[in-house]
Order: sequence, then C-alpha cells, then structure tokens
Amino acid sequence: MSAELEGQTAGVPDERLRRWRLVLGGGPADGTGCGLDGMDARMDAALAAVYDQGGGDDADRDRRQGGLGASAPRVARWLGDIRTYFPSTVVQVMQRDAIEKLNLTRLLLEPEMLEAVEPDVHLVGTLLALNKVMPDQARESARALVRRVVEELERRLAQKTRAAVSGALDRSARTHRPKRVADIDWDRTIRANLKNYLPDRNTVVPSRLIGYARRQRSVQREVVLCIDQSGSMAASVVYSSVFGAVLASMRSLRTSLVVFDTAVVDLTEQLHDPVEVLFGTQLGGGTDINRAIAYCQGLVTRPTDSIFILISDLYEGGVRQEMLRRVAAMTQAGVQVIVLLALSDEGAPFYDHENAAALAAMGVPAFACTPDAFPDLMAAAIERRDIAQWAERHLPG
Repeated sequence: MSAELEGQTAGVPDERLRRWRLVLGGGPADGTGCGLDGMDARMDAALAAVYDQGGGDDADRDRRQGGLGASAPRVARWLGDIRTYFPSTVVQVMQRDAIEKLNLTRLLLEPEMLEAVEPDVHLVGTLLALNKVMPDQARESARALVRRVVEELERRLAQKTRAAVSGALDRSARTHRPKRVADIDWDRTIRANLKNYLPDRNTVVPSRLIGYARRQRSVQREVVLCIDQSGSMAASVVYSSVFGAVLASMRSLRTSLVVFDTAVVDLTEQLHDPVEVLFGTQLGGGTDINRAIAYCQGLVTRPTDSIFILISDLYEGGVRQEMLRRVAAMTQAGVQVIVLLALSDEGAPFYDHENAAALAAMGVPAFACTPDAFPDLMAAAIERRDIAQWAERHLPG
C-alpha cells in the first residue's frame, strides 16, 4: 500500500476497513490493505461469484472471481451460502442479480434449485415467464414456491383490503333518511347538528339525520381488473392476482380479472385460487390494449356502479385512437376508470407518456401504485373520490 493510502486508512477502525473490503471486492485497487478469513472470506466468495466479473489484472481476477458457471450443484451450494450469511431481503436481491448477470434462468427449471432459492415476487415473475418450457418434474416445485409467495402476500394484504373496501361500501351507503332508529349514525348526526345546540336544555335538536341505508346483500359494485401480461409487468401481475382473489371473496363486489397481450384471457373462474390465475398467464409477447378494453366493456352491466382498473405500461401495439375512444365511452357512461402504470414496489416504471397524457386529458388518472396503497385506492374509488387528488396525497411523486 502506498504511503498516501496508509495515511488515509491510519486510525480507521478495523470493522470499518473490514466492511469496505467486503464492498470493494479486494485486490490492489481497494486501498484497505485488509485481509479476510473464516466466515468473512466465505461471504466475500459468495459476493464475488456474482459481482466480481471484471477489473484488476488477470492473475488477481482469476484468484478472486468465483463465478457459478452452469453447474446446478455449485449454484445450489451458493444459494445455501448466501442464505447463511445474509438476511432474506439481501438474498432476494443477490438471487435476482445472479439470474440477470450470469444467465441462470435455465437452472431454475431444476427441482433442486427451486427448493433452494428464497422465494419472492420477482422470482415468481421469472418462473411464470418460464412456465411454458418448464419440465414436468420442476412444475410441482415451482407451484409450491409460487404458493408460498402468494400465501405470504395474502397474509400481508388481505385483511387491510377487506377492511378498507367494506368501510368504503358502508360509507357510500349513507342516507339522510334512515328508516329505523337503529340505522342512525348518532356520532355524525350530532356533529352535523351542533349549531342547533340548546344550552338551557343541554341538548342538540337534530334538523337532519345521518344514517345508513339498509345493508344490501346484493352486489354493490362491479370491479374489472384488466392486466397487461407483457414481460415488464411481471410483479404487477403477481400482486393483481392476489388482490383479485381477495376482492372476489367479498360478496358485495362482482370481480372480474382479465389478462392480455395480443390475445385476451378471462381468468375470473380461477379467482378462487390466485396460484391458478398466475399459471394461467403467459408473460411476454406483444400488447393490444384496445382489444382488452373492448372485451372488458362487455363485462360491465352497471356502468355507474363499476370500477375498471387497467394495469399497463400503456405501450399499445393495437389501434391507439380506438383504445382512447373506448376509454372515453366508458367514462361517459359513468364507469370509474383508473390506469395503474405499475402495481409493485419497484418505483417509477417505464411507460408511454403520450398515452398517459391523452388519458389524463380526458380525466383518467395514470400513475404507479404500491401494493400497500392499493386497498386505500379501492376505497377511494368506491366512494367516487377524485382519484388524481388521492394519488397526489398518498403516493410519492
């Protein structure tokens, strides 16, 4: 190490040097002069297998570059190592990077690999893209992995979704002419009539009542989820399938789920099991949004009580002007139309800005939504609040 580097690292705690050494990957250029042994060396080898794909001279690169090659046993050992040394959130990122950087997609078709990986939404998307080429012996392992992810998402999201939607349906059913005393919302009635308070009698005289309409057992809203299954929408497809299943379990809603590329597939009959929905999709291919919207128009029987949610990056391969005309016709008929550019935690998506602007001009908001915010979005839609204003208040810009 040069005298200058020695001066820079003098007095730096060993733990900080150790962390920098793990980040920088070793070799003469890292400047730490810190060696690794034991578990640290094994952690460094696990990181090097994916991230040390260049830099340094040939001898140094050969010494410290692990690589995973095309060997399933070696990849399985590496998966075991990273699960030992890193938390699950880091493991998921490293798996995703390994699949992309080292082209390990083929190895995911082997059952022993599927049993070793840490399941997450992105891995489910990869498996769904491979569904049609997956060998039979790997299919059951893939289904088990997908089911684990789906069940975890349902535990995280189902209760909040049902609570938000049920509350919104109750609020939307308020009336100023409750038919029974039991139907009066006393808290809201008192607040609405405080101006009629009589101090000498210590009472409020209600000039108007606020209550609930008789609870309806029939369907109160129609919800149509229309999902773009092009490859870039993989995470959105996973989350949409889970939410579709949750909404379909609510008797007050009639929920339909449609997926599309250049063809349209109605998966409503599979909504009792979101895993079946996911394996009914085929990620990749072209996009014909116009054809999908045309099909969904036929599912709407009560326009003023309907919510149509298009989940797409809006890159239209069909007839653009016809697509926009169909959306305009739906909104004019009273359908609440919402466009989600993504339903995922992945941040700002790529999307067709021209089509998004055209939709915004006709009053149809288009924005990305996180899964945790989706239940509140559904509540806002049921109450027919201004969705653009809701998005500005509740979603990051």
